[in-house]
Amino acid sequence: MTTLHAPHSHIHPASASAQALDISALVGPEAWQALSPAIRRRFASQHAPVAYAGHMELRTSRVGRLFAWAAQLLGSPLADSRAELVPTQVQVASDGRGGVVWSRQLGECGSAGSQSVRSTKRLGPGGQLEECTEGGLSMTLQVCVEQGALVFYSRRYFWLLGGRRLPVPALLTPGVCRVEHRDEGPGRFRFTLEMTHPLWGRTFYQTGVFADPLES
Repeated sequence: MTTLHAPHSHIHPASASAQALDISALVGPEAWQALSPAIRRRFASQHAPVAYAGHMELRTSRVGRLFAWAAQLLGSPLADSRAELVPTQVQVASDGRGGVVWSRQLGECGSAGSQSVRSTKRLGPGGQLEECTEGGLSMTLQVCVEQGALVFYSRRYFWLLGGRRLPVPALLTPGVCRVEHRDEGPGRFRFTLEMTHPLWGRTFYQTGVFADPLES
């Protein structure tokens, strides 16, 4: 796997009124210390911009593809591909307002079937963790530690429109989203995403191993 240089940041510093995202505070000190030093560094509050490169396996059910097409029409992409060893680049940087932007490029940029997904993890009203896409599809998240991995679960979906949060019924969503970040040895980690619908079962599954340039 090739290693990318960290992206240049053109984001202004967070304002004094913005509440910075702090994953360690959300999981608690005991659970946070159960994570490897590498995971704690990757999810540390206000860390420097970084880029990761790896390959993903993508699986989508027939129902999942319908959800992906519907989301794309509304400007919130979900990967509808079924492929192995998809070259993937992930860039992580501050949004300048306390949140963290995750930009994912699936496939070589400009190639047939390539797709870009950009979302921001941040603290919402009341201090709950949420992840928002540029198109407005968003999730409230719970974060925890499971057997040495950092894991995120979606708890509800909503559309973010002009500052308003419009709830989306569970049956009209791709399902509960579970995202896991797990170490795979020095300089490597595995990212796994799975969505499970209450009626249609697993709609999306993505997994891949990435290189950490700060441990090369």
